[in-house]
Amino acid sequence: MELPSTKPYLLRAIWEWCCDNGFTPYIAVKVDQRTLAPREYVQDGQIVLNIGPDASNRLQMGNELIDFQARFAGTPRQLSIPVDRVMAIYARENGAGMSFEVEDVAAPSASNENTDPDEPPRPPSGRPYLQRVK
Repeated sequence: MELPSTKPYLLRAIWEWCCDNGFTPYIAVKVDQRTLAPREYVQDGQIVLNIGPDASNRLQMGNELIDFQARFAGTPRQLSIPVDRVMAIYARENGAGMSFEVEDVAAPSASNENTDPDEPPRPPSGRPYLQRVK
C-alpha cells in the first residue's frame, strides 16, 4: 500500500505560515494540459500565482487540486492547479518557502508578454528564490 503524498499538507502549512505572518503566499506551477490557468500568463511552461486571501476567492487546497478564483486584468477567472504540478510555494516578501520536484512535460506557453499591473510579479530569473525555513 502506497502512502499518500505529504506535498498537499506541506503546501497548506506553508500557506498558513505565510498568512499568519503577514506574508503573501505565491505558488510556482509547471503547467500541463490538466492545469486550468490563463494560458496568456504562462511563460516557458510555468506560471506564478498569488494565492493569498486578498488575491484569491474560494481557495480550496485539496490533496489533488488547488481550486480558486483570481482576477487577471480585472477579469475573474477560475483556476484549478493539480498539486503534483506545484514547483514551489513561497512568501513574496522574503522568498521563504519550499520547492518540490515536478516531472517535465511539454506545456503551452504564451507568445506575448503581458505587462498588466494586476499580473503577479515574476521573479527576475523566472524561478522563485527560496530560502530554508527552520
